[in-house]
Amino acid sequence: MLEQRDEAVVNAFRTGYSAEPAGVWVAPGRVNLIGEHTDYNDGYVMPFALDQHVTIAARPRTDDTWSVTSVNTGDTAVFEAADLRPGMKGWPAYLAGVVWALREAGHRVSGADLTLGSDVPLGSGLSSSAALECAMLTALADLNDLEIEPLQRAILARKAENEFVGAPTGLMDQAASTLCIAGHALFFDCRDHSVRQVPLADPALEILVLNTNTPHAHVDGEYAERRASCEQAAERLGVPALRDVTDLDAALARLDDDLLRRRVRHVVTEDARVLEAVAVLEQGRLADLGPILDAGHASMRDDFEITVPTVDLAVETAREAGALGARMTGGGFGGCIIALVPVGTSDAVAERIGAAFADAGHAAPEHFVGVPSAGARRLH
Repeated sequence: MLEQRDEAVVNAFRTGYSAEPAGVWVAPGRVNLIGEHTDYNDGYVMPFALDQHVTIAARPRTDDTWSVTSVNTGDTAVFEAADLRPGMKGWPAYLAGVVWALREAGHRVSGADLTLGSDVPLGSGLSSSAALECAMLTALADLNDLEIEPLQRAILARKAENEFVGAPTGLMDQAASTLCIAGHALFFDCRDHSVRQVPLADPALEILVLNTNTPHAHVDGEYAERRASCEQAAERLGVPALRDVTDLDAALARLDDDLLRRRVRHVVTEDARVLEAVAVLEQGRLADLGPILDAGHASMRDDFEITVPTVDLAVETAREAGALGARMTGGGFGGCIIALVPVGTSDAVAERIGAAFADAGHAAPEHFVGVPSAGARRLH
């Protein structure tokens, strides 16, 4: 049986197209537990999929036209094969980009009527764009009987975002939306694409996800600048990627640019934090994740310079309210934080953060408990 949020998308499809959909597909947003800006440095990440997801109801067409209606906005976008050119703008670009990426890979993809809805917060660092891409790809793969293994699906979705939309993201978001399983975080090696499912559960603890309501965008200069500076540092150090720096002190001594030194220090220490997190989680010591989260936030704030005042205030207040550890999650410059808190205390911690925001004149944040969930799949 479909949940109410998914049934609403199906009902909208029935109303819009006067027909039953051929199926219903979902792909989740994600929280990155640890490992920020390490993915495009060939490093390690450890996200987990959220219960919040994009839902798509669809049926095939016999032509090369895709009609997509968003339940969230009420807008309908229609594009044809001739429109599949990189550089398209707006939310339809993420969907058209998936069609383009599939066709570029040699897959025959026919048109479709689609209706979509999402409860993944937009612009919050929870990867709403990857959820949209992966839901679209999962639906189209089934509608067109395409045999594409899960990792390759993630790679194709990233191709859509990188080359069609123009956002220079790594593979983490699409991998999480595709490969995660319920109750686990995904330890993902961004160089060799190896995967390990890591248990993420403790009856005494839960993960608060709090949206600071400070929107951000990856298709801007800040994200691209961070990536370019990492590539520049790797070139100066003579390594393929910053993941290959094995002696941090020696590497820092070779760089005379303080900005590059700080960027390198974040990436190298963040990779180490991911490996440490894997170890404590596999040993069932979720509480020991707290200091790792704290250290990650300090590194993002001071060395990578991707936090903003609202995010820092939320993290600091969460700790004061009893969190074992907290940090920003996502690409930065706004978005969400996560906090490891005693079970049943998320509302109280969020209330403290809300009061601090009100005192500082910031908009009220929103929050929920992050539940490690399954990746992209067909529901019906």
